[in-house]
Formats: sequence, structure tokens, C-alpha cells
Amino acid sequence: MGKLELDQPKRLLTLFLNYIPVLHVIVCVLFFLGLMEICLTTAILGTLFCLYILPPLIARVLLQVHPLRQQHIPIGSSDYFIWWAIFCLQVVFLRFPFLEELLRMIPSFYSSWLRLWGAKIGKFTYWAPGTTVLDRPFLEIGNFVVFGAGVRLNPHVIEGNDLILAPVIIEDNVTVGGYSLLTSGTVLKKDQSVKAFLISPPFSVWQDNKRVEK
Repeated sequence: MGKLELDQPKRLLTLFLNYIPVLHVIVCVLFFLGLMEICLTTAILGTLFCLYILPPLIARVLLQVHPLRQQHIPIGSSDYFIWWAIFCLQVVFLRFPFLEELLRMIPSFYSSWLRLWGAKIGKFTYWAPGTTVLDRPFLEIGNFVVFGAGVRLNPHVIEGNDLILAPVIIEDNVTVGGYSLLTSGTVLKKDQSVKAFLISPPFSVWQDNKRVEK
């Protein structure tokens, strides 16, 4: 497959979207400074809203206006740029993972926040320290799921000139072993304990620690 070449407008659009994380931080700071003149409590609450609530709301609006239904998305397409904008809205939390760890300190808070992004999260999900999620809207997690330390959920991967984007699906009563990597379209069938350090290629289906389908 040949080398991907983006035209000048698409390069400029990519550059603009890359500034979203910086703009996110700047807006949070301006919220805090502006609201400080009113009340410290108001400033803190407004900043938390800007930090945690505004990005998932924008992502939900983008997905409502332009749903992403393809699994193989050509880089440079309109679907790709919608995904890239949503990904950039999440970058602050990837650069500063302690922001998510704070949410995980309070039971159910983190799962509720992921639902705000559009993820489907069941009840009694345990997120161990160090769990990393790259695409929060593209998760389908069942009930009574336990994530070991350092698990990585990657609903997207790049292959050639295509973005492969598909939900990571974990059914009920699954324990995911520590430091596992689950990529696009991975399905973990219910009632199993997945070994640590599992690496799941895109669109793999696992049952009883065995890859049963691709």
C-alpha cells in the first residue's frame, strides 16, 4: 500500500484539531479565573464541569450529527476527522491519567463518566489502577466485570492507510488479567478469567482463554 498523502486543507484541519487538548486546558483555566471573582466554590464547580463534562458532551453531539458506523475508515475521510476530533477531546486524560484515577476513587463515578461519553457500561464494574482507555465512546462492558492493573483498551488501531475502529466488547462476569491489551472489535465472552498480558488482535473472540474466532 502506498504512502498516505494528505492535501493542504486536510493537513491544516489536522493541525487545528491537534490544538484541542491545549484549548481544553486554556478554557478550564479561564473558567476558574473568571469565576473566582464570583465565588471560589462556583469557580471550582465550573472548572470541573469544563474539565470533565464538556468534552463528553461535545463528543456525543459530534456522534449524533455524524455517526461512525464503519469499521475500516480511510485516513483523511470525513469519518476519520470526526473520530480524530473526538480522540483529541480525550487527550488531556491520556496525558494526565491521574485525572481519571481521581474518578475511580469513588465507586461508580468512573463508569458513570464513561457512559456520558456514550460507552455502555454494566453494573459493578471494577477499574483497577492504571487502566487505560483510548476511545471512551466505543466500549460495551457487561455486568460484574473486573479489570486488572494496567489493562489497555484500544478500540482503534491504524493499519496501512485505514483506521480500524470497533467497540471492545466484554460480556458479563469477566475478569481481565493485568496488563492485557484489547484492540478493535475484541470480544471477551462471558464467565471467564482472562490471563494476564493477553494481547488480542482486532476482531478476536475469546472464550475460556482461547481465541475461538477471528
